[in-house]
Amino acid sequence: MDVKIAEDWKQHLSGEFQKDYFLRLVEFVKHEYGTNTIYPKGRNIFRAFEESTFDNLKVVIIGQDPYHGPGQANGLCFSVHDGIQYPPSLQNIFKELVDDTGCPMPDSGDLDRWARQGVLLLNSVLTVRAHQAASHQGKGWEIFTDAVVNVIAREKKEIVYMLWGAYAQKKGAIVNRADNCVLETVHPSPLSAHRGFFGCKHFSKANEYLQSKGKTPIQW
Repeated sequence: MDVKIAEDWKQHLSGEFQKDYFLRLVEFVKHEYGTNTIYPKGRNIFRAFEESTFDNLKVVIIGQDPYHGPGQANGLCFSVHDGIQYPPSLQNIFKELVDDTGCPMPDSGDLDRWARQGVLLLNSVLTVRAHQAASHQGKGWEIFTDAVVNVIAREKKEIVYMLWGAYAQKKGAIVNRADNCVLETVHPSPLSAHRGFFGCKHFSKANEYLQSKGKTPIQW
């Protein structure tokens, strides 16, 4: 099967697209798009692998599944299109970013600007039914995104992993801490942000690590 992603990602992931689980997943997703309202738009399902190339990868941020409200999900975890009100988790991410770095509050919730600098904004599950959180969990997406994390962990070093919440931390457990920078805290949702996300300083810590390895820091 030909999945449209950046060529360097395709070189590392093409084997997954031929596996039985992925072919079953494709059939499920096609049926869902044909019979329900599904987010993000089909052309944006693999957008994280188009905006952030494998060769340019510096930072990995792991989410769960896409936003399930109208117009929110755009294929990058935590990101929304311009003109969409910031969801609560993104509001908290930006609040910590401002407090940590002193930058002004971002005027756009579209995180393309991060992705193009080498930040992979990876949801564990890449599709969802409208207004039904976690509705596409357990259908095969997790196997695929585990394979993504595995290939990064195997092929790349000196990567910053920002693992927010137990779900992301479990997915990133394979990462070698000696060869990479692994930053962990609670999820930025309103239910948990006050238990450690605020004040974690992950944005400045990520840039300090990148600079220590001779890499250009992220303009958050």
